[in-house]
Amino acid sequence: MNIQGIIFDCDGTLVDSEGLAAQLISLLLAEQGIEMTSIDVLQRFRGVQFQRFVDDLQRAHRGLSTETLATQFRARSLPLFREQLKPVAGALDFVEALRIPACVASNGPRSKIETCLKSVGLHDAFKDAIISAYEVQAWKPDPDIMLHAAKALDLPAEQCLVVEDSLPGVEAGLSAGCHVAGFGETDFSRYQGLARFHHCRDYAALQRLIDQQPRVPRNLN
Repeated sequence: MNIQGIIFDCDGTLVDSEGLAAQLISLLLAEQGIEMTSIDVLQRFRGVQFQRFVDDLQRAHRGLSTETLATQFRARSLPLFREQLKPVAGALDFVEALRIPACVASNGPRSKIETCLKSVGLHDAFKDAIISAYEVQAWKPDPDIMLHAAKALDLPAEQCLVVEDSLPGVEAGLSAGCHVAGFGETDFSRYQGLARFHHCRDYAALQRLIDQQPRVPRNLN
């Protein structure tokens, strides 16, 4: 590896928002008479474009009002995040100690990304380096979102490490030519053995991965 920059996912990687979002969606579905546990929601929702997730639900539940679901989720999720959101364990210390450029590339809209980062004290670290899929019109697993992120860091993709907790995010990073750290407890077995994939269960493991890089001697001339 020759990692010169890091591309972070936001939800589930920097901020612990996925569980809160899944609980809210489960509640909103129940209000329309559809029973789905937050665990089931999370399995279907993680890393997937929100509209695609909603469309899949509508195909399974013809009576679902997708407009009501989407509108209510957007209206009620941001206050929920402001009040209850917490950073992923180790994220604050890791980001504060970084000595290479970093950005956030997320499937969410900018308003959600910024609300989440502000809620946990990480916005200042990324305020000028946020890539929203809604703005570049490329949602994971489309690699274009990662290519936009690498361009924002002014680096070739192969010098970027993508930190992702979802399969679509891992797929986007690998397809873009980046190294990818599969973060957390997701089942990443399909990627094990690939040269550019590295499973890091937490920030301690991610730090060890970064520290394994060979040090490039400084040019003293």
